[in-house]
Amino acid sequence: MIVTLTSKTSCFFIINLQRFFKPLLVVFSALLLSACQTPVVTPQLSTQNDNPDTSVSSTNNINTAQTIAKNVAITNTLGWSELDTDASTSTAAGLAAEAHNDTQEPILQGPIPISTPPPANLDLWQLTVANYGLGTINNARIDQHYKWYNKHLAYMHRVTTRASRYYHFVLHTTLDQSLPAEIALLPIIESGFDIFAYSSGRASGAWQFIPSTGRVFGLKQNWWYDGRRDINASTLAAHKYLRQLHKMFDGDWLLAIASYNGGQGTVLKAIKRNKKAGKPTDFWSLQLPKETMNYVPKLLAVARVIAEQAGSDTIKSISDEVYFESVDVGSQIDLAQAAEMAEITTDEMYRLNPGFNQWATDPQGPHHLLIPIAHVKRFKTSLQQLPSSQRVAWERYKIVPGDSLLRLANRYHVSVDLLRTINNIDGNMIRAGKTLMIPVASKGAEAYTLSAAQRVINRQKQIAQSQASQRIEYKVKSGDSLWKIAQKYKVSVKQVASWNKIGTKSVLQIGDKINIWPRSTTNKLITSQRKLIKKLTYKVRSGDNLSAIAYRFSVTIKDIQKWNQALKKYLQPGQKLTLFVNVTKLKK
Repeated sequence: MIVTLTSKTSCFFIINLQRFFKPLLVVFSALLLSACQTPVVTPQLSTQNDNPDTSVSSTNNINTAQTIAKNVAITNTLGWSELDTDASTSTAAGLAAEAHNDTQEPILQGPIPISTPPPANLDLWQLTVANYGLGTINNARIDQHYKWYNKHLAYMHRVTTRASRYYHFVLHTTLDQSLPAEIALLPIIESGFDIFAYSSGRASGAWQFIPSTGRVFGLKQNWWYDGRRDINASTLAAHKYLRQLHKMFDGDWLLAIASYNGGQGTVLKAIKRNKKAGKPTDFWSLQLPKETMNYVPKLLAVARVIAEQAGSDTIKSISDEVYFESVDVGSQIDLAQAAEMAEITTDEMYRLNPGFNQWATDPQGPHHLLIPIAHVKRFKTSLQQLPSSQRVAWERYKIVPGDSLLRLANRYHVSVDLLRTINNIDGNMIRAGKTLMIPVASKGAEAYTLSAAQRVINRQKQIAQSQASQRIEYKVKSGDSLWKIAQKYKVSVKQVASWNKIGTKSVLQIGDKINIWPRSTTNKLITSQRKLIKKLTYKVRSGDNLSAIAYRFSVTIKDIQKWNQALKKYLQPGQKLTLFVNVTKLKK
């Protein structure tokens, strides 16, 4: 029966609807109530006295994120980690098939997507909170992580500052697909929004895809380009994978999140065990690996902190404005040259386009660059004036006896496959006297500070400053493996992988150079006599020199220079030096 309700009856009806639609945001209710000044047509339902605590006045909107946080369900943020390929073997084939035949199917079960936008003038963190959609969960396992994040708000500020370039795209892409806004917080847990993050398990990028899963979801990976670090491509791939997991677990987001971290096979086995034992099969009842057990609570804790701190100075406020635009460049281009055309730094170019490993984009594509929105017009203008042939510099190289494709590839920082392709070479044979065309960077290596090779070098410089032993450059021989090399120098495989920014299961090639910091006498002292050897930061005083400092701390001048590689010839008062000192030998 259809009736026309009076304004008063309409308001009473809407208030009663709240008990049936508690997953909807209070913001949505407020917007509905604002329409109570005019008659509405609606199906007649029996009315009951409602709890006064759930009634909402017909105000225009909610003005602050703190108010939103109190009214919106504070819930779990979704995470991505290194996937357990062994655990997920049982469903890998099905996921691979779905990845290539995926449609934007509606999310099964779960909260109803918000169709009415939240109040205007929110920053991106406030907008995130306003679109939370997983429900309020109270659990002691969440509380312990919440206490840690709430105690380390400086860390949250650093992470949210790091996210400022990417979060508009990540959040709005999430909302456009009607996914819970907590999913946009996933990179905070996985990588701290460090787009260059690389784990010992070979997971890479903000979303931490491992190579195999990245390939399943269409993320190209070669010498030139790694789509796992491409913020656009990896975000879309992560969303696709999450939708599949959500469907696999019948609309249970917490199980999907757990699978995202530990592998869907691991979660399915835990569910099977509980069913057999007659136990519940929700996430909180499952026995999973420790990391996965903590993973979901950690995400819920971050969501709570964001809800409480959005709009404050604790986390970096990010305005709801587009930061970058994707520009089709049509061909390979030198990244330093592209940065000059856009009038931005090369570092900024790499931070927006971290998928490109080398000094130029992949000659086979993708042929797009993310450019800051304020610089797009000048970049496009410069691009139109620059022919494709001038976007990369070339060198004609005359082959001499002893040359090989591998040696030339290493010298010019290109791949062997590229040299073969450009010069129409089959196999590895080249002849002295012939000429090769080789693409070369327009600037020196130091200009490409965030290329893959330079990041490794920078990482090793940092290690050298904190290590008490000398670096050894080891050349890989036939039969070598990371395990054998680690055993030889009495270090761990994980250390070798970390020092060289490679995975613990990486296959080494003969001729590769591996940097090692073996355990020296000093290192043994640090290991066996931790109470005796201390790392100190010494502040240079007026009149100090290296000789006096070395004598005072019973170390050598060479040691001080080794521990402080950026040390200049003359010391300045106030300058800080890193020292490894045996406290039993300090001069009195």
